[in-house]
Amino acid sequence: MTLDDFDFDLPEGLIATRPAKPRSSARLLHVAGVHMQDLHVSDLPDLLRAGDRLILNDTKVIPARLFGQRWRDSAQGRVSAKVEVTLLDPQSDGSWSALAKPLRKLALGETVNFDAGLSAEVVGLEGGLRLRFNLSGSDFDIALNAAGAMPLPPYIAAKRPADAQDKEDYQTIWARNQGAVAAPTASLHFDETLIEALKAKGVRFTFVTLHVGAGTFLPVTVEDVTTHRMHAEWGEVTTDAATEINATRAAGGRIIPVGTTALRLIETAAGRDGTMHPWQGDTDIFIYPGYRWKITDGLMTNFHLPKSTLLMLVSALMGFDLVKGIYAHAVAEKYRFFSYGDASLLFPGNAAKG
Repeated sequence: MTLDDFDFDLPEGLIATRPAKPRSSARLLHVAGVHMQDLHVSDLPDLLRAGDRLILNDTKVIPARLFGQRWRDSAQGRVSAKVEVTLLDPQSDGSWSALAKPLRKLALGETVNFDAGLSAEVVGLEGGLRLRFNLSGSDFDIALNAAGAMPLPPYIAAKRPADAQDKEDYQTIWARNQGAVAAPTASLHFDETLIEALKAKGVRFTFVTLHVGAGTFLPVTVEDVTTHRMHAEWGEVTTDAATEINATRAAGGRIIPVGTTALRLIETAAGRDGTMHPWQGDTDIFIYPGYRWKITDGLMTNFHLPKSTLLMLVSALMGFDLVKGIYAHAVAEKYRFFSYGDASLLFPGNAAKG
């Protein structure tokens, strides 16, 4: 498999820059085996069965993009310069790994000042930028929420800046465990009305956590895709979550992750026999055609970038040739793509029956 095998032509106008309103009014391409239906997310209760279990990622996106100023003495006196910072991961020593523009002008020990009384000292440059903030705990959370902007994906940020509306739009309605710098975007289609309709149908829900990192947007740069190394992301499947999933499997229900993040986590935590185990740690699982599935029966997901690891994952689930047809259909029918775009509900042939 080469990288070009996962390429396709996508018209620029199909890249969504705002989500559908209401959330569940987004379009949904339902694929069961080789059969396709053009529907809407609000039709989901008619497509699922009582006893099915949706696996939902409850990570919460932090407003990780900060705009600040640095000050430095020069021959012309004390001068300032603007700095854009994107937070990545909290470190065990209390600092944060981060990206900055321009990074080359930052010096060890200097301070960057942001709004809302938030500032950060540069405490590391070797092996990547590390910042230590002047606030911690709830004080840090409050200041970050006031000063920060949502870290929109590059393909949206290139078209428009993040604004106050994104703090609501780029967050799931069940977000509760803070730590992601990108949203589990398939979950953005759910609103309370849809949740209640699914409950009434007898569909069950299990929450897991995978903190989506900025690495999710990194391009694949190797020609032989099997040699690509995935970025690691922290996740957790609790004992209760594992018990719920195992009970559903024992009763004959289907396990359907909402989003590739939830899918990657449960495939990491599951044993070879499909038994789900409590799990916590970093996962760098890379799923591409030829992968042996452990526990996933179907997947709800958005439409992904050409040549991306997420497109490779979908191809592993549905088959390489079928996915080419699915994406050709989505382009022809003008589905909206990427994080704020429309969704697909995918069942390989064996899971679509019954």
